[in-house]
Amino acid sequence: MTPDHEWSRSPAGRTTLPELLRGHRRAAGLTQAELASRARVGVRTVRDLERGRSIRPQRTTVELLAGALALTGTSRAAFLAAARGAGVEPASPDATSTTFAVGGNATSAAAPADPSVALPPPVALIGRERDLTELAGMLTAERGPRLVSLVGLAGVGKTALATSVAHLVAAAHPAGVAGVLVGEGADGPDVLAASMSVLGVARLPELVALLAGRPTLLVMDAVERAPGPVAATLHRLLGALPSLRVLVTGRHPVGLPGERVWPVAPLDVPPPEAEHSGLESWPAVALFTARLAQVRREPPTPAELPALAALVRRLGGLPLAIELMAARGRLLDLTELLDRYGDRVLDLATPADASAHPVWDAPEALGSRTSGPDTRAAVSVAVTLRDAVAFSYRLLASDEQAALRQLAVFGNRWSVELAEEMLADEADRDGTVAIDPVPLLDRFVELGLLSVRGSGSFRFRLLDAVRDYAVEQAAGAGELTCIRRRHAEVIARLVARTASDLTGPRLPDAVHRLDEMSSDISSSLAHATTDDPLTALRLAACLTRWWRFRGRDVVGRQWLRRLLADPRTADADPLLRGWAALGVARLAAEHGAGAEELSTARAALNTFQQAGDVTGELEARNVLGTLLISVGRQDEAREQAEALLRLAARNGRTRDLAVAQNSLAWHEIRAGDLAAARRRLAAVDRLAAESGEQRLRVLGWANRAEVARLEGWYADAIDRGRRAIVALSELGDPGRRRRVLGTVGLALAQDGRAAEATEVLTELRAGGVEALPARPTVPRPRPRSDDAALAWGGPEAGLCALIEGNLALHRGDRELAAEWFAAAADHAGQDRRDAVEALVGLAASTADPSVLDRLDRVCAEGGIRLLPQESGLLYALLAARGGPAQ
Repeated sequence: MTPDHEWSRSPAGRTTLPELLRGHRRAAGLTQAELASRARVGVRTVRDLERGRSIRPQRTTVELLAGALALTGTSRAAFLAAARGAGVEPASPDATSTTFAVGGNATSAAAPADPSVALPPPVALIGRERDLTELAGMLTAERGPRLVSLVGLAGVGKTALATSVAHLVAAAHPAGVAGVLVGEGADGPDVLAASMSVLGVARLPELVALLAGRPTLLVMDAVERAPGPVAATLHRLLGALPSLRVLVTGRHPVGLPGERVWPVAPLDVPPPEAEHSGLESWPAVALFTARLAQVRREPPTPAELPALAALVRRLGGLPLAIELMAARGRLLDLTELLDRYGDRVLDLATPADASAHPVWDAPEALGSRTSGPDTRAAVSVAVTLRDAVAFSYRLLASDEQAALRQLAVFGNRWSVELAEEMLADEADRDGTVAIDPVPLLDRFVELGLLSVRGSGSFRFRLLDAVRDYAVEQAAGAGELTCIRRRHAEVIARLVARTASDLTGPRLPDAVHRLDEMSSDISSSLAHATTDDPLTALRLAACLTRWWRFRGRDVVGRQWLRRLLADPRTADADPLLRGWAALGVARLAAEHGAGAEELSTARAALNTFQQAGDVTGELEARNVLGTLLISVGRQDEAREQAEALLRLAARNGRTRDLAVAQNSLAWHEIRAGDLAAARRRLAAVDRLAAESGEQRLRVLGWANRAEVARLEGWYADAIDRGRRAIVALSELGDPGRRRRVLGTVGLALAQDGRAAEATEVLTELRAGGVEALPARPTVPRPRPRSDDAALAWGGPEAGLCALIEGNLALHRGDRELAAEWFAAAADHAGQDRRDAVEALVGLAASTADPSVLDRLDRVCAEGGIRLLPQESGLLYALLAARGGPAQ
């Protein structure tokens, strides 16, 4: 084996033409074919020159190449001199050159007494700042490790990182920095001879005398091609040369004592919720856009940004995959790339001309034990990502491969505990025999197959290409169905353990935990619904609150209804079916379908009462009360709330007492007794605080804001409402948040703060989640009620119309106010008090006595009493009619 041209100089320490040509071409970002086209020469000419096959090229050819590379000044002169066979002396530190001379003493890089050995020029790295800093610190620390191994999957960027680190620490190694590329099948003498050759000697005693205790760095690339010979050589060199440090790259560690293993992870990718803003700050995106700029002029358009984010996530942040995908952007836009290659990542292949991409791991076949200067060019092979992963997979023992196939079913990050459950023996369903997964996970990290990021328990994730490959292997072995069934059981147990924390002080952590496992929850539910519906039912029944907090009520209700209707779950535990049925009813209330599930809620209540399940009965009475309100049966709803209060008090359930008081506060508002509502809400705050139920406290704040608004204390209502909005944004629960946002918007409009009310309207109609503006902005002209603003049919259409009506009324535009109030009355939601407010506004704006008849009907149906200020607005109309409203 001989040192590769990329890693060595001529025997005289001079830079040769192949080195210069290759370095200049790579610096220009050109492939061999692109350079040949620019220079109007054959691509074979360029290839032969870079491989050293053409020793005396024609002057015309050399000048054409220099012109195509836009070389000037000293760079052009050095290039022409190298072509004449004169070679180029090592560059001084201030010379402009695409090669980098590393060596000499600390004050002169060209000192003739020291070996001047060049590495490939460093490339601009993206997202590797921490790696560079810490590795440079290791290699320059007085007591730092003498052997550092950069390990990782092919294409993760080990060679580029090693080259950059070596350049960075060159000044700390005055005896030189040299590099060796290990060839496939090399033996011990090959590796040792190549290592000594790049350091300037032929025999080990000569090397000991030459270095004389001066710090030296040897970079050894692709050590996995000859692991045994490399380990033997490094053991011998490190033992004989105390001042020598070695930086190696490979797909697994060398395995010597004192070795510091540094896993090279893929680049960070944006989270699923990041599709537009701030994408450029993520290293994987930055690399993709940088490489895309080399093949097309236009940067990604706004319409392409979601596809860009999805692509780099799908590629797992692997630099090789990113560069391969970006290269295809010459012909396809990013959306087309995602559609065409999103499910075929493993089929992405390197070009047969591996030199076109110098920082990638080359195919294993490109090295050899022959001694000619064109060793690496003996074979041209295109290598797919599947081939790269397969190499690392084959390094695992059979039991390690089996574990990798099982863990590949996780779609996102997971914990050690989940891995332990997943890897438990099938015969040991209860996990009686503990299997410690830590050694396995450490092995996967050691080979660069597993990413470990973050500080929480859910910090483990297989690289995407590794996961895809392992899933393929599991499918080929006929294991995939069993693995997915086991995965669904593990996720169902996790969700069941977490569900109890969806109430109480641990709510935010529980929601976050389920958010982290969202993709695994979805895949488990989809598989188990077909393969194991009982497990799917257990999983779905525990997800009701999370679905509601995350605005997935429609989808969640569909899953539960489907599973309850499946004949295979008919004989399931009645309590399990009761909780699932209650989930259907709870979720239906979120999107206005409560009337359809009234009987479902009653059946669930009956199930819990028969079983003597107090927790279930409390939950069922609360949900049933909500549904009864939605269908206008307020008196029955109040009876359920009072029964809930009695049951909670009898059983010492503090949290449920707070729930009951919160429900009864709404009934006091309906009856026009705002003082009683305030007292109940004060009790809610106290009881929720005692039980550590922050979400209930926040709901109490929201209802207190509504009471303040109805009393005409608009500034207090706005402050309380904004406080609740911030808290609900942190807790999750978009439906409640929108309602409180409407309360704030109404208070702003009634207080004459038009600009801020307009901002609230914009957010409600957009379904946004941004915080309310701290300062008012310039108001825009209000649209007529028959414009697009009214045509918008969002869930808060009636509430928005009510705000618009109050804004128009405050401006004195009674005609426009009447139109908006009429629209609000027609589009009122489940809360009939909104319809009452709209009709009061309509009557006050039009002075139309017929509106009072409609108002009477709504008040009677909802059991609602007008507030004093509302009666005041209608005084003239009521007097003319000769009687008060209901």
